[in-house]
Amino acid sequence: MTAAQHGFAVDRLWPDPARDLDLDEAFANLDLPARADGRPWVATNMVTTLDGRAQLGGTAEGLSGRADRRLMRLYRSAFDAVGSGAGTLRKTDFWSTVPSDLAERRVAQGKPSQPLAVVIAGSGPIPTDRRWFGWDQPRLVIVGAESPHRADTRRLPDAEVVVAPTGRPEPGWVLEVLAARGIGSFLLEGGPTTNAAFLAAGCLDELYWTLGARVLATEALPLIAPLADSPFATTPREASLVSVHRSGDELFLRYGFGDIGP
Repeated sequence: MTAAQHGFAVDRLWPDPARDLDLDEAFANLDLPARADGRPWVATNMVTTLDGRAQLGGTAEGLSGRADRRLMRLYRSAFDAVGSGAGTLRKTDFWSTVPSDLAERRVAQGKPSQPLAVVIAGSGPIPTDRRWFGWDQPRLVIVGAESPHRADTRRLPDAEVVVAPTGRPEPGWVLEVLAARGIGSFLLEGGPTTNAAFLAAGCLDELYWTLGARVLATEALPLIAPLADSPFATTPREASLVSVHRSGDELFLRYGFGDIGP
């Protein structure tokens, strides 16, 4: 199936309003700039309900529609690496690939067909029976200093394992590891705790947020988990709106935490 055959239409509400745009064309160029300090450009892509919940039964499954799932793959195709925390891998059998049409687009742009798949773990075990380990793409697992995988990396099939000097890999250190491997852009796909860690460390440049037209009214985690000692409790972290698109009753929002804009 080619990109044109997916048939997802979106309305751009801001900037430059326009109706009935092809989803693939509307998000064909995310314009991910190279940072002056050399660290990878970092964005997180998440979906929440209208009441701000990012999990339904512990995962994001069922919070959005088919257009959002295509958009997730379009986002992935623009980045050098796609990662998540190990908690997300434990809760859901996800994977980090892009479909064949987007893989071909990446190759045409001089990139590897698939982004580097990354999992960030602390001291807990990583389930090796997930589909994440079975796809034809490079994989990197970053574990904490007390991880059970730090000495016996054979338990993680077909993945490079890097051990952090701390119990929980620090976001800045993780990005140094990625930069050393030539990674210039890194897309986080959660979970909320990992998002919070990168935001608190000043290592989050953008937020891609799908607002699904659903309400849960539960105590499920939000897009960014609460921090025990939030650096933004008295001085909120400011963001700027970059774009807004609509697909049916869902909104696709893009925010920047730096000097980017339309």
